[in-house]
Amino acid sequence: MRILRDKSFIGPEARGASLAIGNFDGVHLGHRAVIEHARDIALEIGAPLGVLTFEPHPRELFAPDAPPFRLMNAGAKAHRLEKLGVELLYELSFTRTVAALAPETFAREILAEALGAAHVTVGQGFRFGRERAGTTDDLARMGERLGFGVTAAPLVETGGREISSTSIRAALSEGRPRDAAEMLGHWHRIEGEVIRGDQRGRELGYPTANMSIAGLHPPRFGVYAVEVDVLTGPRAGRYLGASSIGVRPMFGENLPNCETFLFDFAGDLYGARLSVALVAFLRPEARFASVEALVAQMRADCDEARRQLAARP
Repeated sequence: MRILRDKSFIGPEARGASLAIGNFDGVHLGHRAVIEHARDIALEIGAPLGVLTFEPHPRELFAPDAPPFRLMNAGAKAHRLEKLGVELLYELSFTRTVAALAPETFAREILAEALGAAHVTVGQGFRFGRERAGTTDDLARMGERLGFGVTAAPLVETGGREISSTSIRAALSEGRPRDAAEMLGHWHRIEGEVIRGDQRGRELGYPTANMSIAGLHPPRFGVYAVEVDVLTGPRAGRYLGASSIGVRPMFGENLPNCETFLFDFAGDLYGARLSVALVAFLRPEARFASVEALVAQMRADCDEARRQLAARP
């Protein structure tokens, strides 16, 4: 998959795609339905499959002081889209200038002139342009004039309710990763680079790979059974483990992070990129009376994580 940013995607080899447009935070089943519609059209007209998304997420521009809400950072989203067979990922920098474009200007300058879109697929209820004034009907009329087709994919439901990033955030906040996975179509993952921590886990006999969750919607703080993909480095591969997500109340005030202990693993992961899939919530984060009590609980957590992972669907 090629990732093209801003004016770099104007080249002729990057034009003429069947485009799915959206923020696609989480790349859940509803998003995938939009992408599948775009794929069907791409196959029908002989065009590459493309996705147009926005970085940063528009909400980060308009509400910079709001609590973190993203389910995925840009790298994790790109990784998931690549798995779905997207050939061209266009990341449009969402600036005040872009936000101020009138719907007609956005359709003409971005979709028609810059991208040369052959077809555009969006979800029902898609809005675009300044103050979200443009509707799917407007886009269809503009596409007819500008030379690209438009499809509005129907909304997707599960269990009688619409799938949305908001519902997935709620499930994660309540420690229900399997419910979130049913809406996502995959395990919720925290992806990023392993950073140096305080190395307390190593001292306690449970060395962990530490990752920042800054900018991401925090799942319920606590301990999880996890699948771990080491994406880069000499120890790349899939492992099982247990992760603690939270502020580590045994050791003072700390920024939230994700600390993962990989079962049956030995080696250095600093600088490697990890993708940690939350499979089962085991217990809330807690403060213990002693380090010995903490270590005993960590041992029990790992035993329970192994049981949960052995029974995972």
